[in-house]
Amino acid sequence: MRTAALSCCVTLILLAACSAPPKPQEQPAAATQPPKATDESRRFPKPGLVAATVVDNHIWDQEFMPGGTVARYKRGKTEYGMMVSKLSTPTDAAILLLDWKKAMPDGVLVPSFGGYYGNVQGRPVFVFTKNSWIAGISGLNQKQADAEARVLAAALD
Repeated sequence: MRTAALSCCVTLILLAACSAPPKPQEQPAAATQPPKATDESRRFPKPGLVAATVVDNHIWDQEFMPGGTVARYKRGKTEYGMMVSKLSTPTDAAILLLDWKKAMPDGVLVPSFGGYYGNVQGRPVFVFTKNSWIAGISGLNQKQADAEARVLAAALD
């Protein structure tokens, strides 16, 4: 009888050892909210700066844009804007650059800068990336936007 009980116990232990471990309970996926935009106004050139504002999402009314910092400028009679947004990776910035290209029916690649210049909602816009940053200039012709973008790009790490 002892042998039968011992044999039964050994069999049960072996069967328990062979079974798959219990599956961990799945945690519900947390709603991924984009990180809150931080004030990056220090990145903007100071000459002509009227105001800088942190925007939580949809910079320049573009649905695909996350939050970031926008600035308004005035030099003489010319008014224009700048924007910057830091993303998680350079790939994320590159994807947004392609979204901007789609938003510009007349957009052209500016090969010397790696950005796009075109019209968005009737306003000229130049957008570019630098590492994990997406940045842009609005309201200037291509030559002026290129010059302002070079100054802005130098302030992005």
